[in-house]
Amino acid sequence: MKKVFLCALLISTSVWVKAQDAVGYQKPPQAMTDLLLAKPTPSVSINSKAEWMILSERNALPSVEELARPEMRIAGMRINPNNFAPSRQVISYSGFSLKNIKTGKVYPVTGLPATLNASGLSWSPDQSKAAFTQTNAKGVDLYVINIATQKATKVNKLPLNAVMGSFGSGVTWVDNSTMMYKVIVKPATMAPAKPLSPTGPVVQQNLGKSAPAVTYQDMIKSPYDEKLFEFYSTSQLVMNKNGVETPVGKPAIYASTTLSPDKKYMLVRTLHKPFSYLVPAQSFPSTVVITDLTGKALKTLANLPSGEVRPSGYDNLQNVPRSFDWRDDEAATITWAMPLDSGLIRKKVDFHDAVYALSAPFTGEAKELFKTEQRFRNVQWGTADLALVSEGLRSKQSSRVSRYNPSTGKLEKLWDRNQTDVYGNLGDPVTDKNKFGRQVIMPIENGTKLLMNNVIGSSPKGDLPFLATFDLNSKKSDIIWRCEPGHFEYVYDVLDPAKLVLVTRREAQTEVPNYYIKNLKLRIADQQITNFTNPYPQMQGVTKTKLQYKRGDGIDMTGDLYLPKGYNKDKDGPLPVLIWAYPAEFNSADDAAQIKGSKDRFITISPGGPVFFVTQGYAVLDNASMPIVAKDGKRPNDNFVDQLKLNAEAAINKLSDLGVGDRNRVAVGGHSYGAFMTANLLAHTKLFKAGLAESGAYNRTLTPFGFQNEERTYWDDPKLYYDMSPFSFANQIKTPLLLIHGDADDNTGTYPINSERLFAAIKGFGGTVRFVFLPYEAHGYRGRENLMHKLWEQLEWMNKYVKDAKPNQSAQAK
Repeated sequence: MKKVFLCALLISTSVWVKAQDAVGYQKPPQAMTDLLLAKPTPSVSINSKAEWMILSERNALPSVEELARPEMRIAGMRINPNNFAPSRQVISYSGFSLKNIKTGKVYPVTGLPATLNASGLSWSPDQSKAAFTQTNAKGVDLYVINIATQKATKVNKLPLNAVMGSFGSGVTWVDNSTMMYKVIVKPATMAPAKPLSPTGPVVQQNLGKSAPAVTYQDMIKSPYDEKLFEFYSTSQLVMNKNGVETPVGKPAIYASTTLSPDKKYMLVRTLHKPFSYLVPAQSFPSTVVITDLTGKALKTLANLPSGEVRPSGYDNLQNVPRSFDWRDDEAATITWAMPLDSGLIRKKVDFHDAVYALSAPFTGEAKELFKTEQRFRNVQWGTADLALVSEGLRSKQSSRVSRYNPSTGKLEKLWDRNQTDVYGNLGDPVTDKNKFGRQVIMPIENGTKLLMNNVIGSSPKGDLPFLATFDLNSKKSDIIWRCEPGHFEYVYDVLDPAKLVLVTRREAQTEVPNYYIKNLKLRIADQQITNFTNPYPQMQGVTKTKLQYKRGDGIDMTGDLYLPKGYNKDKDGPLPVLIWAYPAEFNSADDAAQIKGSKDRFITISPGGPVFFVTQGYAVLDNASMPIVAKDGKRPNDNFVDQLKLNAEAAINKLSDLGVGDRNRVAVGGHSYGAFMTANLLAHTKLFKAGLAESGAYNRTLTPFGFQNEERTYWDDPKLYYDMSPFSFANQIKTPLLLIHGDADDNTGTYPINSERLFAAIKGFGGTVRFVFLPYEAHGYRGRENLMHKLWEQLEWMNKYVKDAKPNQSAQAK
């Protein structure tokens, strides 16, 4: 008896140790590693005359050591306290070169820092120069590339303050020799010291005002945090003319600064106390002012309250002015919108918003320009008698574009569209620079038509980008050029609207994307202006198919099916499968059924995608349709789980019917809302052998004021929140589930505690589950070692529970 007990104890102890034991970084097979670490093709920036091209070499994935550098999480931001810059740059560049498009000659840019970590590339107005910021360990510098000499020169004296860069304008070209930007006021060594002990408790209160805040992360949490935010976000605006920096105004927390078209005035928004503990910096109380170029205030347009008191509901907003902006077609006219329904969209009114304007010298009364029946979104300015006004309702998935005549004030509807109707997307109007150097709509054929560019071009045949004309009188669109099937090609830029000279970006499934100059009128041979090579030679032979199928209720669905190199279904038989998806809500079944994507796009490897597994003998169905459709007068989420089942069954049945997928060896996975989907499918079906869930939210009560496109609160419908939460059904999750989460997740609602508690719950009920916490990772994973280890974990899980699953373990619907 003692021996049996001792054996049981040893087994129990060994299982516990294995479950809790730390794991050193592992690497996946070489094929997966090579794909992950492949050097990306350069980014391209072409000047407006297509004379010069800047080729920007992108930095490789950062190491975990780089992610572990100092980071301050405060007011919804993540900054490096040593250099007054964001701590996590999504894209940065390691090298620049210049290519003369006429001659084809490439010139290296000299004068660059020894270790380049550049971002924010921008051309000067005459495009003889280009500026970029260089982020160093101790500060941010500003460099300018002289195109003629191909030389970069550092132009700032004081380090830049890029803390509010994601909300503000960063660096602005005033003219060809002058730039405006923000610099630090005090060095990092003067940051407030953390008190050894608190002076008292942290207290928050609310005195009767509704404040239904979204569940943001990285908020201010104490008076000390307030001091830190104020210290790091306060900056001095300067003008740099030929290397001489002149202060503009006084130090402040600049949320945004934009120049008037005539470059005589600035629209400035500054943040001020009281700082919020519930919403991020961009929603702090602020003042909107018009100043001259010395910083002198000329007109206060608004004192805006904290965003804490914004009413819940996606089309509800505060009863205050918003969307302040300059008219691009006039010298100095500011515009803004104001709700006519007190900010409550359900209020029965003829018009929900009005848009106003005030021109220099800003001493008169504001003029009403027009009213909108839905929520005003933006204006694209054009000529004296043409502008395009966009409005819509997120809750209804609706959008409208109207023609506005600034001379007469007339507003005329051009088209309505459901935002999820991708076939009905007419594209975006082609713009060009006006006399102020601003991008405005340039109509063609004596102002009777617009040139419209659709860079996606969704159609029943898949995505086929197009260029079209839109007749402003007949309100009809006529496609004048469309990508040929077999390729995916879109218009990158229109060099000459009259002569229809274009720059396009063309690719095919086996052709790496490259850029071309195309002349639609002369119809001469296209001129290839880049010669990028395939960064993924190991993917040659992998096939990609745009799969089309139907779910049980008749809704058409699609997915991108990848099959391994050399695979023959007759010879090799059905493969183990990984289905990767992300649910999307639709008010229209017709829109849900539309085909999205193209089989003819080059197979590009995303570090967070599932395509890696095709190199390991798996069939991969990426971007599998997961529509959640409103039915019978209900909202989409009213039968969320039932529709997930229909979607999953349809995909599995199609792969099985084709003979390429083994229905008894299928895994499902996804990131964020896709992870939420994965956990729900495992809780409510027995369709799968395993699940891969990355950075999901599994308990919807942690996002009680709405989530994704669900605007009902927990208190509106607690049963909905319970039923949609896989945490509520953790006792039913018996299919092996691999949970992965970044321990520094910064996304709204996907707190790491979601994975921690779901793991504990599944474990508590004896389920098969593994939880991998990736150090220093935010919502999107970036660290080389973490990404390689993630692939290793997922492949080990897939091989054990899917590829090597016993044949007699049938997967059937519950």
